[in-house]
Amino acid sequence: MKHFGPVQPVVDYLETAWRERAMLLKAISFAIVGLINMSVDIGMFSIFYGVLHLSMVTSNCLAWAIAVTGSYVMNSFFTFAHETGRELKLRSYATFVVSNSAGLLVNTGVLVLAHTYMPVWGAKGLATLASFVVNFAMSHFVVFRHRPRPSDIA
Repeated sequence: MKHFGPVQPVVDYLETAWRERAMLLKAISFAIVGLINMSVDIGMFSIFYGVLHLSMVTSNCLAWAIAVTGSYVMNSFFTFAHETGRELKLRSYATFVVSNSAGLLVNTGVLVLAHTYMPVWGAKGLATLASFVVNFAMSHFVVFRHRPRPSDIA
């Protein structure tokens, strides 16, 4: 291990917090994965809505459907790696899709409501922020929650 002089306690703290998967660090990792998926979501929304001229709600749902799988994979391998053991499981994926459906409902509701007061791209940004909160809460407390392993109980 490298020695970082007077900042070593901070480095040690961050390493321990990362290993123990502190909630704040999980939120940061979730946000990074979210930024990647937001790019996919907005890119696909732009194609469906701006190029193919599908309705706003249809475009939003199709973009979400494409982005949700990437989100599950990245969150399983990075954000919630400790909880998943970096394994992809159909049951966990189905739970992730169902839980993210709550985020989709919030996202679509905010999109439609906000669009009555602002341009569609501002509404899409606001909707994305609202769904981030819902999706993180559902992922942290439902999909990837810590489940004691037999070795943890003994």
